[in-house]
Amino acid sequence: MAAANNVPVGLDKDQIFGMAEKEMEYRVELFNKYKESELNMGENSCIDRCVSKYWQVTNLVGQLLGAGRPPV
Repeated sequence: MAAANNVPVGLDKDQIFGMAEKEMEYRVELFNKYKESELNMGENSCIDRCVSKYWQVTNLVGQLLGAGRPPV
């Protein structure tokens, strides 16, 4: 459950920022590991579709959490 200030119970802001920072480090590392030149057109197309779906779901979850609504 989230507290009134949208910070999950049991986590302080420093922990949340630390987790966000670590997530970004992992994303940058993954991005740098796989260059486009190493993928063929079909793989790029598949990845583009998957990433698009990921961001749609991430956006929806963020909206639900921000509104304080339970999952659908």
